[in-house]
Amino acid sequence: MVLKINGLTLALGEREGLLTVRVASLLGLPDGAIADIRVIRRSIDARRTRPPRFVYLLAVRLTDGVDWRSAPERERAGISVTEEVDKPDESRGASSGSAVFERRPVVAGCGPAGLFAALTLAEKGVSVLLLERGRAVPERLADVRAFWEQGILNPESHVHFGEGGAGTFSDGKLTSRVKNPFTSRVKRVLVDMGAPADILVDARPHIGTDRLREVVVNLRKRLIGLGGEVRFGACVTDFRIHKGGLVGIVVNNSEEIRTDHLVLAIGQSAADTYWKLAERGVALAPKPFAIGLRVEHPQELINRIQYGRWAGHPDLPPADYFLTAKVKALNRSCYSFCMCPGGQVIGCSAEAGGVITNGMSRLRRESPWANSAVVVNVRTEDLGGEGPLAGLAFRRHWEEIAFLAGGSDYCAPAERLTDFLSGKNHSPIGRCSFLPGVKGAELRDVLPPFVVEGLKRGFAEFERKMPGFITEEAILIGVETRTSSPVRITRGEDGQSINLTGLYPCGEGAGYAGGIISSALDGIRAAERLILSLGGQAGRRG
Repeated sequence: MVLKINGLTLALGEREGLLTVRVASLLGLPDGAIADIRVIRRSIDARRTRPPRFVYLLAVRLTDGVDWRSAPERERAGISVTEEVDKPDESRGASSGSAVFERRPVVAGCGPAGLFAALTLAEKGVSVLLLERGRAVPERLADVRAFWEQGILNPESHVHFGEGGAGTFSDGKLTSRVKNPFTSRVKRVLVDMGAPADILVDARPHIGTDRLREVVVNLRKRLIGLGGEVRFGACVTDFRIHKGGLVGIVVNNSEEIRTDHLVLAIGQSAADTYWKLAERGVALAPKPFAIGLRVEHPQELINRIQYGRWAGHPDLPPADYFLTAKVKALNRSCYSFCMCPGGQVIGCSAEAGGVITNGMSRLRRESPWANSAVVVNVRTEDLGGEGPLAGLAFRRHWEEIAFLAGGSDYCAPAERLTDFLSGKNHSPIGRCSFLPGVKGAELRDVLPPFVVEGLKRGFAEFERKMPGFITEEAILIGVETRTSSPVRITRGEDGQSINLTGLYPCGEGAGYAGGIISSALDGIRAAERLILSLGGQAGRRG
């Protein structure tokens, strides 16, 4: 018999070896009655008013013949015990069949969506071609360092373009609100490729940019081992269409590849691809998104706010936060996004003459800084332009304004949070983590007025929820514009473009996902739908 026990806790300093004793005591079981305990999920309950504690969801297998009885006092203590019912494995993928591809399917984009789409196809016997306009991790890392250290931007190899996508230079968060049976499969694959095993149980799992770089290289090697082909420096620059169906693509404006199945997982920064899709008449739609700034605090300050007098305990990880505020006067929302404890703020410009910020951290999150995007929602009616690509022009405008305010050398405009709120002349910035560097500026000039007002009102609400958040030690860095895609490539229930058969848009750039897990899930879904469109599992041909 297997029981699920939810809500069992351990105090700071208590080791997980105590779980067996606690479960036996909870259920009134004798020694030897518990055959095995598996941690399904582990989270931290840190409410400031009481000592932080670790909360567990466990799968407990009892020895054959052992019985247990329910106890009302457990429910009063917030602990639930239920018998686990065996469920079929829903993550095995499409049913087997005999569909065969006449022409090799192509996947464009080597981020989470593209990697997992290609891997899913390859695992089912498809000889898939994966194209990536950027470079492989080692070369890409050199290009990104040249940008951070010297301000030299390679327009085809940067924080957004290259092996692993934008997630390669991020915190590597694996949180997702999507409930999908494939989620555990994605995490297991990542662990097999070198991610820490803790991601299988932690409530807020993350890999870290340093470990993620290794993981994506191993994913590429697995794909090649399954018969897939990976090409870097290969940008899809055009689409060949005949009678409403895809018949081929053009790579680097010169090479034509015949295919009638393309999984398009380009990421949200491929503006040139969006424009080409629009030129070819592919159905697109504008999509709401959000923009704002990055805020950076000393991590030790966030630890004190969140953990109180228990801050600094060796069992506690760097504290994080998630904050939201309803700005009723503007009928908008302000919220924190992509919080990176123990991380740094990075420049991730995607085009010449623009400044974009993001957050990144390593696996150990050992930096003395904590940062998060703080953004305000942007509606499609705010964009001031016509057509589905108005959002691209909108965000590009503010990225160019930030570039000028930062000195036109890819340094970012920055201001103390207290100065931003008071409207006074900015004080010296002091130390912050941003690369390539910062320049003092009035940030009210680098964002739309409604975003500035929304941020000011939002920060006031954040201070109410997290006293100490507003401090002279907090630095604002602009601008954060890439929270999600401002464009959606419209697709039908079958996963294909509604007016171009054979095109399977997926991931963050298609407007259907955000983050590593949801993008990977969308890539898997695209591959499965592609196979199902031909009636089953694909074979190798062409």
